[in-house]
Amino acid sequence: MALFIDTFVNRIDRKGRVSVPATFRAVLTGQSFHGIVAFPAFRYPALQCAGMDFMEKLNAGVNTIDLFSSAHDDLSVMLFADAKQLPFDGEGRVVLPTKLIDHARLGDLAAFVGRGQ
Repeated sequence: MALFIDTFVNRIDRKGRVSVPATFRAVLTGQSFHGIVAFPAFRYPALQCAGMDFMEKLNAGVNTIDLFSSAHDDLSVMLFADAKQLPFDGEGRVVLPTKLIDHARLGDLAAFVGRGQ
């Protein structure tokens, strides 16, 4: 399994576009969605980003919890309600929605920090 490793800092343009590092894009090759899924991090002013395969694993974990329980409702909303599918453009960039930019307090730069799978 390929891993997200290293740290890259890329510029965010005035349209909210940022280039996803080529090594990160390579990890995502062959997935059902050609892009990343981004959602607000829970503990920090940052974004969690992953491929669709990781989101599917999260969904499988949520589905092990009783469907009609408060725990299921809380976890599914926390993980998926604010998640955004961000497709790659022809140059390997994604457009960051304003809500996510504001949550992560991003300015002109974004750091892509590898965290394994």
